[in-house]
Amino acid sequence: MTRSPRRQLLPVAAFLLAFVSLAAGVPSTAAASPYPALPVGYDATFLSHLDGADLTPGGQSAIGFEVGDPALFFTMTNVVLTLDVYAFNAFPGNATSSVAGTAPPVLLGVSSSGTSVNVSLETIFPGNHLDGSVGVATAANTPSGTFAVRTALSFTANGTSYRLESRGWFTASVWAAATELPNGSTTLNLTTLGVSGVTAETAIYVSSSNWDWALALILAASLIFVGAGAFVYFRRGPKSSSGAR
Repeated sequence: MTRSPRRQLLPVAAFLLAFVSLAAGVPSTAAASPYPALPVGYDATFLSHLDGADLTPGGQSAIGFEVGDPALFFTMTNVVLTLDVYAFNAFPGNATSSVAGTAPPVLLGVSSSGTSVNVSLETIFPGNHLDGSVGVATAANTPSGTFAVRTALSFTANGTSYRLESRGWFTASVWAAATELPNGSTTLNLTTLGVSGVTAETAIYVSSSNWDWALALILAASLIFVGAGAFVYFRRGPKSSSGAR
């Protein structure tokens, strides 16, 4: 892994929120456990610079990322980044569903490959970061469309275990309970979610045709699969002792 800047994705908020809404009904495969909430705003600094991947059926690409603690918070050990392909947004039609059963993209990990991989990283000291990537491969019969990739980051600091998860790990009902107050205003209660913070998401775009302006717009939208929760979370508000913001 190298220590160098990576490109950031361009935000397309309207497409993002629409795609997140459709994907909200995808069941979670992770059972959230209670973890201590990180200070407000810090969670966005731990996993950043997520690249998306675009490729044709039978091709290969990669998802890039940066993990670190630029906020000078603490030394991170036992660092594990999880990437998981969990939803399919077919093109055309924008019909979101669970991952297509026929030849979904495969993530190429160091020790294993599949629709989900865990990437173990070395110790990260305060103020430092690690850049890395995970390969992506498709089969000749992988369907065209956008495959959403959720993320999770776990690590140990000062003897305490932390875990951050992206929007895609939570069902619509759990997310609603953690992000909406009785009066309809927005919040983010990490205690309800059972995590230390919220991370970003990305996507894999598969297309069997040549690029044109319309496909470029769709890719730009799909690659910014950050999750509605990230948008809510950065609207900083008062924080309670329970982790609610």
